Amino acid sequence: MTIKTTAEAPKKQLNPWLKFALELGPLVVFFVTNTRAGLFYGTGAFMVATAVSLIVSWFLIRRIPIMPLVTGVVVLIFGGLTLYLQDELFIKLKPTIVNTLFGAVLLGGLAFGKSLLAVVFEAAFNLTDEGWKKLTFRWALFFFVLAIVNEIVWRNFSTDFWVAFKVWGIMPLTFLFALTQVPLLTRYEKDAASG
Repeated sequence: MTIKTTAEAPKKQLNPWLKFALELGPLVVFFVTNTRAGLFYGTGAFMVATAVSLIVSWFLIRRIPIMPLVTGVVVLIFGGLTLYLQDELFIKLKPTIVNTLFGAVLLGGLAFGKSLLAVVFEAAFNLTDEGWKKLTFRWALFFFVLAIVNEIVWRNFSTDFWVAFKVWGIMPLTFLFALTQVPLLTRYEKDAASG
């Protein structure tokens, strides 16, 4: 079974800077609102900004990428629980749950012989099967590390520190991790001629 046929029109792609803004924007809104008005207002603003980000993605490319969609659903559920129950625990658990879910799904896919990361990033990279498997395994482990780090930070530091770390710590860590994967991407890139 093939994922894409030559007859299919290529999927529209977001400009990388716009994609980055749509992913980082809700976190910045969360950080700024939390700083000025507290966690509950920050959570509400985060939920609205996340929904707006998903809607903008839909209007621009007529689809919502799977990772932002899953994250958005969890933000809305756990943000809603945070506001309804007036308990900050739920929004603090959201990154742990999302990252554990992503890690588990990626490892589960590998257990069944599928590199689900290849489905997510099919247009961005052209890797061999071995390259996709290694990249998927590394990202799965990284997601588990992010879940553990989130647990350590929210349990041992103030809410304001946790919010700041979520915005200004996790993004740079993710960017640095992605940079460390460049040698793997180069090593396992398929020759364009061999398709």
